[in-house]
Amino acid sequence: MSAQPTSTDPDEVDRIVEAWQRERPDLDVTPLTVLSRVTRLARHLDLARRGAFSRSDLESWEFDVLAALRRAGAPYRLSPGALLTQTLVTSGTMTNRIDRMVAHGLVRREPSPDDRRGVLVRLTDEGLARVDAAMADFLDVEASLLRGLTSDQRDELAGLLRIVVRQFDE
Repeated sequence: MSAQPTSTDPDEVDRIVEAWQRERPDLDVTPLTVLSRVTRLARHLDLARRGAFSRSDLESWEFDVLAALRRAGAPYRLSPGALLTQTLVTSGTMTNRIDRMVAHGLVRREPSPDDRRGVLVRLTDEGLARVDAAMADFLDVEASLLRGLTSDQRDELAGLLRIVVRQFDE
């Protein structure tokens, strides 16, 4: 059995950075040491998530909408505007997604009790069951991706990434 890789063992990003330093010594390629790893991780994470969601017969975008509704708490409903904010898509895209999810029995539209013209999107029992199953699989996948880190390392990484991501969320 091979030893667990360490933070100093070279990886593909190190090879890419070295090649750019050789080919373009006039450029500061140090951002690649962090962000190329984030990009590569995002690709691997996307594939792992898709696998977890597909076991519950969901697409990633369906999970995003269902998860936002589930996090809202009972009665698991939000306005389309709140769903836009949480899923970072356009209103046209959200309308299309809601239409498709209504057709699949995952959500339903209902009149807003606070606004006669408004509508709320509500999780159906089927949507609730599928998002709960997908979330359990999803967390298993994510935990396995982080198994090489100690608890302190995970906390430190989360804190550092929070600093970088915050600029986009504000």
